[in-house]
Amino acid sequence: MTGVFHTLGSPPPFSRSILFPPLLIPLPPHPPPPAPMATESTPHKPHVPFKALTIAGSDSGGGAGIQADLKTFTSLGTFGTSVLTSVTSQNTLKVDGIHPIPADFVAQQLEAVLSDIGTNAIKTGMLCNAEIIAAIAKTLRKFYPSTRPIPNLVVDPVMIASSGAALLDTAAIETLIQEILPLCHILTPNVPEAEYILSKAKLENPLFKAESSKIDSLEQMKFAAQDLARLGPSIVLLKGGHLPFYKKSGKVLPQELAEKIDDLSVKLEEEELELVDLIWDARTGTFTELRKEFLRTSSTHGTGCTLSAAIAANLAHGLKDLNAIIRGGNYVQSAIRDGLTVGQGKGCLNHFHHVVRRSIEKPTRFNPHPLTNHLLKACADDWSKYTHHKFVQGIADGTLPKESFIHYMKQDYLFLQTYARAHGLGAFKAKTMAESKAFADIVVHIATESKLHIDYCTKWGITYEEIINTPESMANVAYTRYVLDIGMTGDLLDLGLAIAPCLIGYGQIGNRLYNDPNTLKGDANPYWEWIKSYHGADYQAAVDRGIANLERQCNIQQPSAHRLKQLEDVFRTATRLEVSFWDMALHRL
Repeated sequence: MTGVFHTLGSPPPFSRSILFPPLLIPLPPHPPPPAPMATESTPHKPHVPFKALTIAGSDSGGGAGIQADLKTFTSLGTFGTSVLTSVTSQNTLKVDGIHPIPADFVAQQLEAVLSDIGTNAIKTGMLCNAEIIAAIAKTLRKFYPSTRPIPNLVVDPVMIASSGAALLDTAAIETLIQEILPLCHILTPNVPEAEYILSKAKLENPLFKAESSKIDSLEQMKFAAQDLARLGPSIVLLKGGHLPFYKKSGKVLPQELAEKIDDLSVKLEEEELELVDLIWDARTGTFTELRKEFLRTSSTHGTGCTLSAAIAANLAHGLKDLNAIIRGGNYVQSAIRDGLTVGQGKGCLNHFHHVVRRSIEKPTRFNPHPLTNHLLKACADDWSKYTHHKFVQGIADGTLPKESFIHYMKQDYLFLQTYARAHGLGAFKAKTMAESKAFADIVVHIATESKLHIDYCTKWGITYEEIINTPESMANVAYTRYVLDIGMTGDLLDLGLAIAPCLIGYGQIGNRLYNDPNTLKGDANPYWEWIKSYHGADYQAAVDRGIANLERQCNIQQPSAHRLKQLEDVFRTATRLEVSFWDMALHRL
């Protein structure tokens, strides 16, 4: 339904601002963490836990390295052991110091773990230098003398920190290629790591398929994965996080935009991005493409460590290779979506996101409105019919019949009366005096706005007597009674969502029409003042306040997945009633 119209320079339209106290809302549940699969489990002794070993460096910031690996193992029901290769001084902003562990002591740690505890899977991360890599390879060959590759050995070729710090020198990379990759079962490089490995290995391998080590397309990813497998790994998981694609066109995001992907002020040609994680199984000669939403967030520190650790944990539980990779990717995707901001730089993954499962992600600076975005996406078809209605387009080009607009204005005033009652109902349902006052204040503002509405109607030759004597249309009755019914039978969140399409939709319409070059602007358009009003700073500030309140309360209360579907239905129904209101106004029903 419409809401209160206010002229340029008038007080902000608080009647649409939904200054309610606590409102809430959620998103689809994250996929559950990989669970042990009895049918795929390898035989093991009763009461002996699944075990996974990480060979990596320490991250003093807690987001990556050994710390991330052990969190992942624990989260996925796996007993974690560790071999430390280095100690780093780092936080969310930078790595400012790396202290390698002596190579012989790294080997001593590895021998101590394998000789007593043993393991069901191993993952390697930051291996620091050539001496350490050689010592690890020698010790692994001692315990696995006749198996190539080593079963369930997952290698994450960590070379560069997310802050940009180099973690491996040239000699170390060459040793990694010569000593570790021939032992590797699953290799998990990202695109820059794959390019670097190939640039070092290509000169000595005439069988490589890629014409260059540059990876800038899905086709080049396939060539690179095959070439990497020639170095020893049975399976190559080439991660696509550094090479996002536009979901609609399938084109690769231009490099200059990819480098600024963390900056949300950078506008993209298309709304949605996706990434492709490419799996090449050299044993069967098959590719598998894992496509998933590209999440624009800063909470990505430790992503590679966590993925390789999750795959190792899944392998330790006996999952088949492909299943272990898929489940590991799902775990990481949810951990990113529910990421944590712990410092001033890049955020970290939430390794325990499934302990208390969120129905919608919490707001972040990269996605401050997850609830609103979810609702608009869930109701996209109805929302488009509402915000791009023929009535709206008639306002944009000035062709809307005057009689339709006058009918609309009369019904809009009648709606304001119920709008005020709805907020009065909110004051009744509020649990604190502060909340009750907030609702009461809105009622006062609606009264002010209704006076402005009458003044504006006068400019169109509509008298007050005409307005109050106008019969309420069936579309108006349906919408306003629905809002009151939801308010009576539901809670404050239900009430807020019943009114939210009115608030948010008019804000979007005002901005779109004002900025659209096809809109007829100025005195030539009799509805230009209406457009300017809903584009104005006062109204947009009210929209921002209403959305912020919805997001804040959603983050506090976190409805269940079932409850989220109910809330979606409220928002969708109110949106459809807005469409009916435009229909009524256009056809003067």
